[in-house]
Amino acid sequence: MENSENKYKVILYYCYAEIENPDEFRDQHHMMCLELDLRGRIIVSKEGLNGTVSGSIENVDEYMKRVKADPRFADTDFKEDFHPSHTFKKLNVRHKPEIVHSSLSHINPRKKTGAYVEPEKFREMIKNEEDIVILDVRSNYEHELGKFKNAITLDIDNFRDFPDKINELEQYKNKKIVTYCTGGIKCEKASAFLLEQGFENVHQLHGGIIKYGLEAEGEDFEGKCYVFDNRLSVDVNKVNPKVVSECFVCGTKSDRMVNCANPTCNVHVPICEKCGWEMEGACSPECKEHPEKREYDGTGYYQKKTNGYDPYKGFQGKLEKSKL
Repeated sequence: MENSENKYKVILYYCYAEIENPDEFRDQHHMMCLELDLRGRIIVSKEGLNGTVSGSIENVDEYMKRVKADPRFADTDFKEDFHPSHTFKKLNVRHKPEIVHSSLSHINPRKKTGAYVEPEKFREMIKNEEDIVILDVRSNYEHELGKFKNAITLDIDNFRDFPDKINELEQYKNKKIVTYCTGGIKCEKASAFLLEQGFENVHQLHGGIIKYGLEAEGEDFEGKCYVFDNRLSVDVNKVNPKVVSECFVCGTKSDRMVNCANPTCNVHVPICEKCGWEMEGACSPECKEHPEKREYDGTGYYQKKTNGYDPYKGFQGKLEKSKL
């Protein structure tokens, strides 16, 4: 939520659209982000664009304007939030085979995907429709922190494992299914895969949990939503919030998401504030005594070593040419 202290904006977005020269596009996009002093993670692929970035409100607004000015990305749905500072320490724009690693590269959501359900409609559905299946397609560490009330979750460590769970979902084949994820991108392919496998009544929450929180107050989302920046998690529910996760160390109710201070473990788990300080950010006595344990500052977030990171490396000449 915007207030006088929140002078930065963080956005989450994706767009499936054909990019003929992803390497060239990646370079151009990287330079544009440098010009606007944006930080975050952006994936460029032949199948589209996926990113979450932070920057000043003015610069992020300019970035969204430029992205939408490209006809390929004109219908990009940006999920916007506000923050006192950057939510990332550096910028990474990478070219990858898919904009989300899915093991479903043959699926093109532009041609086939589940029907969109807008946030307010979804709120009505989960309140009034009894014979409906709400399917969480995220990984274990995400849905263990928070999920929709009565949602079906899957035991997966990565989204690429989703297709392996199709047999477990056969029991819902004749029901109305609505998939959801953080920002919507995983549902594009998950819902399309279900349709491909013979499921007929398949829908998806448009814009995911984040958009639902912004437009429908997050009602009946229990717990917090895991996010992929240094905030680690965000509040979603403004109506009937509930803590569902438990401290990994002592078992008390806690929704403080922490990365284990032992970098060789680095597990993402809830740890209450008391245990966080007592365990120095570690998830176990063994990790607490690990010789490489990182210093805990109370947040449970650790910036990866930059190893001489320079966002302008290899781009100085290109930037100068672009100004001519």
